[in-house]
Amino acid sequence: MSEDARYCLKISCKNKPGIVAAVSGCIAANDGDILEAAQFDDTETGQFLMRIYFSTPSIERIEFELKPIVERFAMRIEVIPESQVGRALIMVSRMDHCLHDLLYRWRNGSLSMDVVGIVSNHRDTEELAERYDVPFHYLPVTKDNKSEQEEKLLEIVAKERVDLVILARYMQILSDQVANKLYGKVINIHHSFLPSFKGAKPYHQAHARGVKLTGATAHYVTPDLDEGPIIEQEVTRVKHSDTIEDLVRLGQDTEARVLARAVHWHLEHRVLLNGSKTVVFT
Repeated sequence: MSEDARYCLKISCKNKPGIVAAVSGCIAANDGDILEAAQFDDTETGQFLMRIYFSTPSIERIEFELKPIVERFAMRIEVIPESQVGRALIMVSRMDHCLHDLLYRWRNGSLSMDVVGIVSNHRDTEELAERYDVPFHYLPVTKDNKSEQEEKLLEIVAKERVDLVILARYMQILSDQVANKLYGKVINIHHSFLPSFKGAKPYHQAHARGVKLTGATAHYVTPDLDEGPIIEQEVTRVKHSDTIEDLVRLGQDTEARVLARAVHWHLEHRVLLNGSKTVVFT
């Protein structure tokens, strides 16, 4: 006898009494087994969010029985099979520390995804892509060809059926058109010095001011630059004796860890958008 298939159910709606009982009761009544469940009632907005990980011999039966519940509570739901592995496209410029880390975690199995390509506006990481046998797309960007190159990017996303775009220190700003089209599907990583130290050489600027903390933020991309819903953050203490090189190393290590966690949680469907914020069920 084969083992029951497993699924992740994501729910968001306005909060009302009886949601948890209705959904969990429906799964149980149709031979489903809830393996993990988490919920959040946002009392500020009245929004209810829930993630249920369950097994069942018949997802069709559960989806059919869920329909009246979805209608009654005006739910937005998503049912994702565990067997459905996310297809990821990684974008990078010249700083390759996050790319190295993601590819290593992907190859050793700690990030469950299919890396379907690497996009870059420079050729610096082409050899690395070849080593991992990942298609490399060179899309150099200038002020004159930005729209054209973004069209090519969207073509790659469509052709490769990309579920997630990872900006692994991609130093180009995506247009509002792309950010809106791929809303909730693009994760960016940046250092913690914004907005205090922005532009060229932020680590040099931070070192000159004697910062005592460095860190990184992973967030979904929106048209508002670096202001999308935050998924994960981390800080690292800086000593007065640390050099600029130490600061860069500490910052890059933190960036890689934070991005990997954000990608991992997204791939496991643990991140639910909640307006300008996220709910992360870890």
